[in-house]
Amino acid sequence: MNVPVFKLSHVAGVSVSDEDLIADLRRVAGELGKNSVANKQYEKLGRYSSITQSKRFGNWNEALRRAGLEISNRFNIPDEELFENLLTLWQHFGRQPRRREVDSSPSTISQGPYNRRFGSWMNALKAFVDYANGASAELAEHQVEVPVGGQHKTPREPSLRLRWLVLQRDNFKCCACGASPAITLGIELHVDHTYPWEKGGETVLWNLQTLCSKCNLGKSNLLPA
Repeated sequence: MNVPVFKLSHVAGVSVSDEDLIADLRRVAGELGKNSVANKQYEKLGRYSSITQSKRFGNWNEALRRAGLEISNRFNIPDEELFENLLTLWQHFGRQPRRREVDSSPSTISQGPYNRRFGSWMNALKAFVDYANGASAELAEHQVEVPVGGQHKTPREPSLRLRWLVLQRDNFKCCACGASPAITLGIELHVDHTYPWEKGGETVLWNLQTLCSKCNLGKSNLLPA
């Protein structure tokens, strides 16, 4: 004899608490591995409707704020922030990122802002490459000498353009072991000072190299042989 299995379901007209809505937004963000959730993503994964979320809190962005998440539909994002996100993806995958990958971690910006600003994904990539390759303003930095003592002449963190030059020069591979995220999933690339910053090394092209996280940890702040 089959014993009937009873299941609970949400009945139309039954009120859902603010806490339930907020908890579900956080759950979907966790499944996506992101700090934000777009309307379309929530419609696919959420237990409730994005319209319910928007009506309850006034609008979608306010719902995200209440859940402690980042705003998904931001407008007038500076070009450099859009390009920084693209470089993060390029470095993460060890290759040109694909359009669908911008909607997943480690990206913090969805496709929408790129389409609004550049018209298409390929136009956005072209604009980024043109910007990143336009590093003539930083060429003077590349000639800085390693100081014997005193203050540094360059900031510790390389700029977007300088990181791009290093990663592109090294073919997005670790200079020590040859590992690349384009070949092995999970490889994390760092831009490292060959001559350590703590010992006077400057942030210039010839003193920077691409290392995977394991090799960078093993090297620490040792001087080059």
